[in-house]
Amino acid sequence: MIGSVPEEKATRGASRYDAVIATLVGFCALCVSGYTAYMQRQQVRGAVWPILQFDSSNGPIRFTLANKGVGPAIIKHVIVKVDDQPVKNWVEVLDKILGPGYHPGEESDMSSRVFSAGESMNVFTPHDDAQNPIPFDKSNPLWAKLDTGRSRVTVEICYCSTLGECWILRGGGTTPSTTTPTRQCPTPSAITFQQ
Repeated sequence: MIGSVPEEKATRGASRYDAVIATLVGFCALCVSGYTAYMQRQQVRGAVWPILQFDSSNGPIRFTLANKGVGPAIIKHVIVKVDDQPVKNWVEVLDKILGPGYHPGEESDMSSRVFSAGESMNVFTPHDDAQNPIPFDKSNPLWAKLDTGRSRVTVEICYCSTLGECWILRGGGTTPSTTTPTRQCPTPSAITFQQ
């Protein structure tokens, strides 16, 4: 009996040592698994990240919206302003720039659209009385008025990725465009753009 007691203590000490090592290995495996899941989530985020850009051009006069990101952009809410005053449609935009009257143009809806990666669209192109886009021509008073007036048009577009992450694009006018993250897009209201 005396010879077997030290051997039993050594076995108990080895078991405790094995248990501590197994616990440490299990904890490290859990940390590696959590980090791997986090990195996979970041890779998926990067693979579906949309980047919207709003711009205008003068030859011919037009307003464009493009998705420069790698994932689809789900447009949830749009506000268009002229001189920081919200407007409901492109007719109001032209009324504020050119004055009241008939102003033809070609438009595409922005609200409640899904822009695929790399997609670009002319959202509005004003036309002349012959129903043609207004080409670059400094001597044309209509072109000159629209070229000056396009810098008065700004947008706020709230859009989301397929993962539900949302951003607000503020662009147009004379200031550089900015995109800021937001928790959710605003609900439609009286100032929501209707096209």
